[in-house]
Amino acid sequence: MKRVIKKVAVLGSGIMGSRIACHFANVGLEVVLLDIVPRELTKKEEASGKDLKDKAVRNRLVNDALKSTLKSSPSPIYSKSFVNRIVTGNFEDDMKLISNCDWVIEVVVERLDIKKIVFDQVEEFRKPGTLITSNTSGIPIHLMLEGRSEDFKKHFCGTHFFNPPRYLKLLEIIPTPETSKEVVDFFMDYGAKILGKTTVLCKDTPAFIANRVGVFSIQSLFHLVEEMDLTVEEVDKLTGPAMGRPKSATFRTCDVVGLDTLVHVANGVRENCPNDESKSVFEIPEYLNKMLENNWLGSKTKQGFYKKIKNEKGKSEILSLDLKTLEYKPKSKVKFPTLDMAKTIDNLPARTKVLYNGMDKAGEFYKKSFHGLFLYVTNRIPEISDELYRIDDALKAGFGWEIGAFESWDAIGVREVIKNLEANNTKPAAWVYEMLDAGIEKFYTIADGKKMYYDIPSKSYKIIPGQEGIIRLSNIGEDKIVWKNTGCTIKDIGDGILNIEFHSKMNTIGGDILNGLNKAIDLAESDYKGLVVSNEGQNFSAGANVGMIFMMAVEQEWDELNFAISTFQKTMGRMRFSSIPVVAAPHNMALGGGCELSMHCDKVVAHAELYMGLVEFGVGLIPGGGGTKEFALRLSDELNDGDMRINQFRNRFLTIGQAQVSTSAAEAFEKGYLRKGIDEIVVSRDHQLAHAKEACLALANKGYAQPIERKDIKVLGNEGMGIVYIGAHTMKSGHYISEHDALISEKLGYVLAGGDLSQITEVSEQYLLDMERKAFLELCQEKKTLERIQSIIQTGKILRN
Repeated sequence: MKRVIKKVAVLGSGIMGSRIACHFANVGLEVVLLDIVPRELTKKEEASGKDLKDKAVRNRLVNDALKSTLKSSPSPIYSKSFVNRIVTGNFEDDMKLISNCDWVIEVVVERLDIKKIVFDQVEEFRKPGTLITSNTSGIPIHLMLEGRSEDFKKHFCGTHFFNPPRYLKLLEIIPTPETSKEVVDFFMDYGAKILGKTTVLCKDTPAFIANRVGVFSIQSLFHLVEEMDLTVEEVDKLTGPAMGRPKSATFRTCDVVGLDTLVHVANGVRENCPNDESKSVFEIPEYLNKMLENNWLGSKTKQGFYKKIKNEKGKSEILSLDLKTLEYKPKSKVKFPTLDMAKTIDNLPARTKVLYNGMDKAGEFYKKSFHGLFLYVTNRIPEISDELYRIDDALKAGFGWEIGAFESWDAIGVREVIKNLEANNTKPAAWVYEMLDAGIEKFYTIADGKKMYYDIPSKSYKIIPGQEGIIRLSNIGEDKIVWKNTGCTIKDIGDGILNIEFHSKMNTIGGDILNGLNKAIDLAESDYKGLVVSNEGQNFSAGANVGMIFMMAVEQEWDELNFAISTFQKTMGRMRFSSIPVVAAPHNMALGGGCELSMHCDKVVAHAELYMGLVEFGVGLIPGGGGTKEFALRLSDELNDGDMRINQFRNRFLTIGQAQVSTSAAEAFEKGYLRKGIDEIVVSRDHQLAHAKEACLALANKGYAQPIERKDIKVLGNEGMGIVYIGAHTMKSGHYISEHDALISEKLGYVLAGGDLSQITEVSEQYLLDMERKAFLELCQEKKTLERIQSIIQTGKILRN
């Protein structure tokens, strides 16, 4: 049976329910969002003469919850227009709507008695075969089956999303003994491919996998901070990006999640897992109990481990909590020799080994932290999972770890860790020794481009399932490397397609990458069918190397800078005018030059989480790598007459002039960075490269025709310039923008309008590129521009004046 999901019902509109509904809308589904009927009127409703029978009153709770969710930051929805896919209602009047739904997910309060009442209503209206799941995080899934029909039981399981559902990748699938295998297989596949999640199959045990191990890790740090006399700042410095964890690290993450939520999970594990050998770790430390008594729960109560205040000068300041005195104090700088040594190492596994082997207090912390984690996860098999990779997948997708527990152990060395554990009179589970006795030294290996894990029952490696249709550059062997330099690597990804990936800091585009892009085109034109531009870094590309631009400008090396800009433009031109198709696969940040690169490719296969924009205005420049030209070209293709034409020009100008960045790929279409009917969105990051490769092959196989330079670009000339100049003068006169901002605006408007032309005129791409480059160079000679660029280099923040 081929199962298709077109419409989903979400029962419960609280924080999770509304956000889950938004994510279903994100992927194109129709959504029915229902909640309870209010039992009394608000004062506003009473004053307006409404009663409890009024539809607006009966749907007030669900509508207010959805409105509140849509105001939250970061946004739960890809585009405001997607909200139209959500229909709201209430349990009493609208439960019948679920009869047309393919999936019903329950997200009501965590009380089994209430969930059973909801399921009674579901049974009344649900059509046979409809999927039914619960998003519970704490109630055993099997307890919800009491009194349910056979068809309900067969199609029921747990589907545990992590908050916020749009951004956290984890989706835990928890079947019961009654759940059909077809249903489990469907959710594992659908969650990965359509919802863009890392789907992890879990056993029906307390806290499932991610929270069981993740909260253990946090709890162990709560105790370790006392044992080692560490401060809040020290722990967050040690447990953040240095070890491949989120910037929020430990205590800031606790503030965001809420201390009450973490304590609830910890207490649940302690009470429901009496045989857990580390049960004492889930005991709540005294300082945490006092914080709960004081209602210092984190962000929700505006203070937790951190507190934001206004100091004597009226400026915002973040204070940290002294865990001994429970008083807030100014944050202090943290410095450890081990961290200084590790920060120069980009490769996380290599850095992890250095952190573990540190000889100072930081090194001691890492040893104790890793040892506790490693012991715990070995003892959780087979209790919470039969396969070790599921634990790593859950931690990475649910808690934002870049490498999981077993991957970290591999990085340090399995035998080395065991030697140190035994020196401390502790041992991992027996199966780890059996693995080593079988001649297997690591938990993972790579074979034929596929990641394999150690399978405990067979004492051998097995392929991690679900890798079909996925291409991971990190799994491709060195024999597939066609060419590389310090900035990028070109790999053969099969079927006549090359891929070029970047390796610079934040994948900024400098000379090495420009050389690599040209080399990739040369190679593909000679011996291959096409080229894909993608990478596995945190960002696609943060743009051009502004440090290089700054140095040339400071040294007044104008000829060299002109040559560098020309080289960038010509390289972007090769992306557009080569004899083979070029497909970009951007994700996360694609800013400045990264956006320009994408805009010059034949097709963009964008990840749904795409923050794309031409942001050069923020550093006192205009897009100089073909971005301004490309906006003029796209404006030409959509031009209408009269007022519409003026509005279209203004919108394009403001997109660049305000350095607008999309908050999703859907919004990138709305801002004009992506092209309707040409570019596409993929929700699954794991499947993005494979889709990009397929798109490149499709372009090549249908007979790719090499594009030619456009010479029919209609520009507005003085008509467009007049709009810009009047607007800039008005804004400057009103002190809304600086004189320097007005100058940048005029330069941008001049290029976008095609210069001083008396009427609408057709010009060539090269004509616009020359204007663009000239304006870029002139702005580089402005003192205020150099100050802004220097500010970016030194602080990462844009200086506005």
